[in-house]
Amino acid sequence: MSRVEHLSDSITLHLADCRDILPTLGKVDAMLTDPPNGLGEKWRGGRPQTRTEWKLNDGGAEMVWDASTTDVLHEATSHASDAIIWGGHYYDRPPRRGWLIWDKIVRNFTSGHVELPWTSLDQPTRAFNYVNAQLASEGKLHPTQKPVPLMEWCLGYLPAAQTILDPFMGAGSTGVACVRLGRAFIGIEIEPKYFDIACRRIADELKSPPLSRAEHQGFFVRAVHDLFGQSQRRDDEEALG
Repeated sequence: MSRVEHLSDSITLHLADCRDILPTLGKVDAMLTDPPNGLGEKWRGGRPQTRTEWKLNDGGAEMVWDASTTDVLHEATSHASDAIIWGGHYYDRPPRRGWLIWDKIVRNFTSGHVELPWTSLDQPTRAFNYVNAQLASEGKLHPTQKPVPLMEWCLGYLPAAQTILDPFMGAGSTGVACVRLGRAFIGIEIEPKYFDIACRRIADELKSPPLSRAEHQGFFVRAVHDLFGQSQRRDDEEALG
């Protein structure tokens, strides 16, 4: 059962298999997503048995990905000039300079100490410190839910991208971050339960008193500084500036 929700002129959410929706979309500026890992792949010795090559649109970066994600991510990235794809350390991928790192800080709250997205960015590696336990303040609504501040931080590295695609929307953290930063958003989610959660979270954010981009970025940088000190503030000001 498919459904489309137009939450605003710039926010469109699809309840559907992204493989059905992606061919109907035009070009977007960037993709920020957290795909499920190992979609139907056969593994041997901790590595996928097959891989394939494909490109971002408009002559973007060449990528090599394990075959489990090929069909979907090939289609998705063909619509985007830039991409930040969480779970990059799970896949067979080409070397890139622009790795991002989420340092979860509180080790006993998670099975992994860090997570890394693959990116199309050409820049030095950057790290984001965020206490995983702080997800409790947002509510853990999806098994692989990302904190909204983390997704805002990612968007800070895509300053020119005004329309963001997330074909694996989950509970909608990317969409909430887009609303906060004034970006247009297209989200796709196949599970009705998580689609409804994403709709509610993004709709609630749209109802919140709007902050200008500069005001919100200033608040976010100050909050990071309060938690982690001056050095982290400099990094985040560079990312968001």
